[in-house]
Amino acid sequence: MTKLAIIFGGSGYIGKQLLSHLLECSNFRKFYVCDIKPLIGFENFVNDGRVVYVPMDVRKSIEMKIDNYNEDGSWIFNFAAVHREPGHEYREYFDTNIPGAKNVADFACKNKIKNILFTSSIAPYGRSLDERTEKSPLYPETAYGVSKAIAERIHQEWLAEQRERKLIIVRPSVIFGPNDPGNVYRMIKSLRKGTFVLPNGGNIIKGYGYVYGLVESMLFVMNQKRRLVIYNYAENPLVPLKEMVSIAKKELGYNRPTIKLSVKLLAFVAFFIQKGLKLLGKTSDVHPVRVRKAGFPTNIKPQYLIDNGFEFKYDFENALKHWKTVSPEDFD
Repeated sequence: MTKLAIIFGGSGYIGKQLLSHLLECSNFRKFYVCDIKPLIGFENFVNDGRVVYVPMDVRKSIEMKIDNYNEDGSWIFNFAAVHREPGHEYREYFDTNIPGAKNVADFACKNKIKNILFTSSIAPYGRSLDERTEKSPLYPETAYGVSKAIAERIHQEWLAEQRERKLIIVRPSVIFGPNDPGNVYRMIKSLRKGTFVLPNGGNIIKGYGYVYGLVESMLFVMNQKRRLVIYNYAENPLVPLKEMVSIAKKELGYNRPTIKLSVKLLAFVAFFIQKGLKLLGKTSDVHPVRVRKAGFPTNIKPQYLIDNGFEFKYDFENALKHWKTVSPEDFD
């Protein structure tokens, strides 16, 4: 019987990175990629039948048919979510993330698949100057954080229904890496231009994780025998934002000065920049919500991985070195 990997949200950044890795070094024989967005970059695998792309909206009941598969050895990976903040209406996080979790769990039940890996977020922890581990209480403050906390509970209810089931919940910090136009890459582009501003002097810890390390952690935890694992993913150790900036400037050869301003002043300036560009019919990455998030501490410790002997290969300096090797065009 065939071992399947069914990846909901598989056309997204983390989903595609995982798919690439599993195609190279796993014993899965067939892959279903289910996403509302097209799957780009895997045409050869689609053509030879190893990867099957299924257009899908997880907000609706999942009626996909699968057959001749190993129920015990197959896995569902649930990455489908509305996550960008800002970028969506308040209700959209709940309209997608909660029904999506329910529908994926129902699909697993109907097809008797016993293994799910779900990507949550560090957002359910909320803001804190204190270090957050997997044992820390959850205090979600945003629609995204609340919806992810509820989605975690839905997956845990699925697990509780049968003792043979296995569930992994990973709470990634800010993930960055090749071909990802996220927060870390925005910082790098700003440093190159000489326009990056350190909020409050950059003394805060912002949890970050290199995408290759995240995928390696998923495979590491999948090989463990525990029925339920909830774990954080961030690099270990983390360094403050101002040190990240220094490392990036040294590693990438940037020497333009960095400005330091308070978060309140930055948010005030961002508000008027956003309004001005909106009047001109333009958009910008400069947004008051994004600026305030930049000033929020997210001091996340991956205690579970530390305690269980996971090898952290990608501190910020090594992550940049690796990134330049596998995707040099990102820095042109």
